Amino acid sequence: MAKLDGKTGIVFGVANKRSIAWAIAQALSNEGMRLAFTYQGERLKEGVEELAHTLPNSIVLPCDVTRDEEIDGVFKTISSDLGRLDTLVHSVAFAPREDLENDFVNTSREGFKVAHDISAYSLVALAKAAMPLLEQSQGNALALSYYGAVKAVEGYNVMGVAKASLEASIRYLAANLGPKGIRVNAISAGPVNTLAARGISGFTTMLKHHADKAPLRRNVKLEEIGNAALFLCSDMSSGITGEVLYVDCGYNIVGL
Repeated sequence: MAKLDGKTGIVFGVANKRSIAWAIAQALSNEGMRLAFTYQGERLKEGVEELAHTLPNSIVLPCDVTRDEEIDGVFKTISSDLGRLDTLVHSVAFAPREDLENDFVNTSREGFKVAHDISAYSLVALAKAAMPLLEQSQGNALALSYYGAVKAVEGYNVMGVAKASLEASIRYLAANLGPKGIRVNAISAGPVNTLAARGISGFTTMLKHHADKAPLRRNVKLEEIGNAALFLCSDMSSGITGEVLYVDCGYNIVGL
């Protein structure tokens, strides 16, 4: 029997077939989890639906994570259509392009707020709305971070600060929700060639640098991130919460 038979999950942040969120969804689905997906705006709807419909019994829902009423609507639908929720995957991040490209000292006030609202606060809002369902199933939430949360990475700028906020939120959510039996963790993935990553200045150079310096002398594969997520979203990690798991071929341990 597959590890996740009878369990359900929702994935926020699939953009296309190269998304980390999609790799995670495939790993969860392959072990029997039924999934719901969300999209923001009509521009992304068709692509998300096309991918979701390749997985058995999946559903697709609209959700703008900056709007609490849309978040509440999603989880009402999950409760009525799926009946339970075991896993929430948060792979959502955004910052205005000019605030990624400029020096960090020139970050606009509005850009700082937008980056934190979408990339960090959205996890708090989703966890709050999902809490009653996750408590019933003793479920878990998983977010996606990056090394730029703990070190200054050239070109990552305000997104690095937002990811630092996300990682701190992981710890506080884990402390708050642990007594309810809900686990909250994150994966800090090495760079992979996703739609979001292409918005980072010098990303191709970053990929080469990681491959040259990481102990495994290569970049991480999407399926490796998916497998790590499967571990954190399954009972195999039942004693783990509030952690950030690096899946980056060891890059984060290297000093020079």
